[in-house]
Amino acid sequence: MAHTTHYDVLIIGAGLSGIGTACHIRKEHPQRSLAIIERRARLGGTWDLFRYPGIRSDSDMASFGFRFKPWTSDKVLADGPSIRQYITETAQEYGLDERIHYGLQITAANWCSAEQQWQLTATEEASGTQRHYRCNFLLNCTGYYNYDAGYRPQFAGEADFGGRIVHPQHWPQDLDYAGKRVVVIGSGATAMTLVPAMADKAARVTMLQRSATYVLSLPNRDAMAVALGRVLPASWAYRIIRARNIAFQRGLYLACRRWPQLMRRFLLSRTRKALGPDADMRHFTPKYMPWDQRLCAVPDGDLFNALREGRAQMCTDEIERFTAEGIRLRSGATLPADIIVTATGLDVQMLGGLELSVDGRKTPLREQMIYRSILVQDVPNFAWIFGYTNAPWTLKSDIAGRYVCRLLRHMDARGLAAATPRDRENAGSSEGILDSLQAGYVQRARHRLPRQGRKAPWAVEMHYGRDKRALLKGAVDDGVMEFTARREAVPGDAALAAAGEPA
Repeated sequence: MAHTTHYDVLIIGAGLSGIGTACHIRKEHPQRSLAIIERRARLGGTWDLFRYPGIRSDSDMASFGFRFKPWTSDKVLADGPSIRQYITETAQEYGLDERIHYGLQITAANWCSAEQQWQLTATEEASGTQRHYRCNFLLNCTGYYNYDAGYRPQFAGEADFGGRIVHPQHWPQDLDYAGKRVVVIGSGATAMTLVPAMADKAARVTMLQRSATYVLSLPNRDAMAVALGRVLPASWAYRIIRARNIAFQRGLYLACRRWPQLMRRFLLSRTRKALGPDADMRHFTPKYMPWDQRLCAVPDGDLFNALREGRAQMCTDEIERFTAEGIRLRSGATLPADIIVTATGLDVQMLGGLELSVDGRKTPLREQMIYRSILVQDVPNFAWIFGYTNAPWTLKSDIAGRYVCRLLRHMDARGLAAATPRDRENAGSSEGILDSLQAGYVQRARHRLPRQGRKAPWAVEMHYGRDKRALLKGAVDDGVMEFTARREAVPGDAALAAAGEPA
């Protein structure tokens, strides 16, 4: 029989969410055995995977970083290696670096009601060997996209192109773009990061977009944070700046939803001012209202500077086909290129691709509702950490981890083995958790995303203040959660356990 390793709590994913959640559990429940399963060879998640030029956060680090570990740099939007180092330091400080099992992909997770445990099957990436784990509580912190491949539409004539085609998700470290003509296809945060980062070396960089995006320039050095750091303890200064930034982000989002036309004029006026009087605003005037899709932030207007100085150019058009020399557009124009970068987005994937089941019955996430945007309907002792789309991701993962600690304390105090959200009031709907967001990657993945309900605690609000009150102050036993008492061992349990052992 295959050897099975048991932990009280098992976390899948050693990225920002996984490490942050593990820190909360280590602090609040030090007596519990804990392990983190990570598919990659290093921790960091997104910040280890993406290595394209200029890779950085698109949220300020005071609110994107961990609440319990101040971000000490005065840089507002941090580069990828710095963020990964920040995650590494955090893991080391909490003793998590020794609890991470690398090179393992969890392929299946089954809740066994008879044993009141999760049974997990993992595959070693290097050898293909299977390993088995069991745990009492399972947390999935794998994010929401496929690490193996990004979204990559196929374009007519690709085989005719004489240059190199690359996707930012798997950036070739040997790619030499110095003196080359580069076309970056895309209009999101990745494209807006790549264009100014490559413009200093490339002969010419062109950002080719099908439609425009709202762009907001942020100062990349926080003068207030620097000033407060000189007169206050670092933790105090960090809390003040973090609270200010959270309030600013929420206020900006609410203003965009409440006064869309006014905020549209405001955002476009800032862009026009940054680009100068000769700017062609067609490239920066979206057809949708602000926050129908995420705003893109650029540090110190680096994208605008590259365009204004002639180191980069914008083109808004549709692709007809690739040619030997570059890209032919619907308008009839041709963009010459030596390198084409397809910054065309992410491929949404739930749970890192694992197959979820309860007592051997498959339980696809898309068929379930999400309880308080954390737990999953009819799935015991399982948390799915999914962050905000209208604020820094980690704001939600932070309070989600703290809520899980509250839930575990509640269960320990009452001798409970399992907690399962049940929809007793028929609150279900056909609406997905991100249906209000018009981003392409969301619309492409609507059939994969879980559902939300018509009312709390099944409705997804993307509201940090309300979520914080509900998760950290609201009742754990709210009448929706079904609790199961801890089952005492009986003579037949050994046989039951053997029957339930993964093959």
